[in-house]
Amino acid sequence: MYKIAMKKLIYSSSLFLLLTLQVNSQSYYYPPGGNQTWDTTDVNTLGWCLNYLDTVHDYLNQSNTKGFIILKDGKIVDEIYFGTFTKDSIWYWASAGKTITSFLVGVAQHEGFLSIDDTSSNYLGNGWTNCTTAQEEKITIRNQLAMTSGLDDGVPNNDCTQPSCLIYKADAGTRWSYHNAPYRLLQNVVQQASGVSFQQYTNQKIAAPIGMSGLWYDSIYYSTTRSMAKFGSLILRKGIWNLDTLMRDTSYFNQMTNTSQQINKSYGYLWWLNGKGSYMAPTVQFVIPTDLIPTAPSDLIAALGKNDQKIYVIPSQNMVIVRMGNASGAPTLALSSFDNILWSKLSQLFCTSIGIQEKSETSITISPNPALDYLYISKESKISIQAEIFNLEGKLIFEEIVNDEKISLDALNQGIHILVLKDQFGHILTRHKFIKL
Repeated sequence: MYKIAMKKLIYSSSLFLLLTLQVNSQSYYYPPGGNQTWDTTDVNTLGWCLNYLDTVHDYLNQSNTKGFIILKDGKIVDEIYFGTFTKDSIWYWASAGKTITSFLVGVAQHEGFLSIDDTSSNYLGNGWTNCTTAQEEKITIRNQLAMTSGLDDGVPNNDCTQPSCLIYKADAGTRWSYHNAPYRLLQNVVQQASGVSFQQYTNQKIAAPIGMSGLWYDSIYYSTTRSMAKFGSLILRKGIWNLDTLMRDTSYFNQMTNTSQQINKSYGYLWWLNGKGSYMAPTVQFVIPTDLIPTAPSDLIAALGKNDQKIYVIPSQNMVIVRMGNASGAPTLALSSFDNILWSKLSQLFCTSIGIQEKSETSITISPNPALDYLYISKESKISIQAEIFNLEGKLIFEEIVNDEKISLDALNQGIHILVLKDQFGHILTRHKFIKL
């Protein structure tokens, strides 16, 4: 009787799980593979401020974009290509492809090939760095995922994976730095652990199940814009594709898409995170006291690649946005001013006011917004406060003690800026995003 009851329980649980997946899948559209038709949603039915759509397209064209897609509930709402680029054209993901690697590490862990707490030397061999044995043994797969290997990112070639290039800078886990070489070696880790090439593992675990076509070359992934959007949908659905669960380790997925360490709160496992209140940018060793992309939704997670390759995943909006192309301005790693500018225009399209509102932890008020000559500060006490103003690339461009109740904006260029006010102990009193006219 016990065995019969257990079989019924297992059957009922399995049936419940299958029905749950079916219900969830029915509420989200999963596009077919190959060149089959991808369903669309008429943008006129979404209640957006459509008079701004041309503004978005004009900016994309002016900023060297090749391909751009907005998905809502899995369906294409907006898809546009520029020049000779088409939906079938291939382009590189640059560091946005790091997120594929992160996903596959989680799959490999679930399949028992590795644990992210394993010492990386278990898969790369002893002496894979120029560190001492004791220093090297402290580096784990988790450190490679979180960019906390402690290896020096200031070497002449940040991509060099030879031991002579992998030099000790700090103990693993104590320093965050955007270092490509330890990331690249994660692909070697997965390949060694799984016993198949990294291309094969990508095809088996992601590309074939979701109909994504792409190719790894020199640790960089190449695909169409639509394939990039499919991967974004897979992440939006937390590793589920239709009735197939590709990421079964939910704990790993949550770790991957949340703060991985406390040094750079806006970084997960090779994913960038918005809404964390501070972030560190590539190549710098200081914390910028504002959200990663102040003009974007706070729950946004992003795959960010050199020269503005972007996947934005916005769970609260059930939306994925993809951009491929050349650099919008000067070549940059991952984050650039493009992110904030694009999202300021998308916010207008979506009829929201993201990024133009004050976030205050005190009774301080700041006006006007937009501002032309001065920002006026109203506060309860007469004590002096420290004012810092950052541009959208996180560069500090203004700093002074404010004794009166206004700040001159003469030194600022037009555009969006972030004002941070601190008390005499350095505690943040308020963050304020404003437009300088």
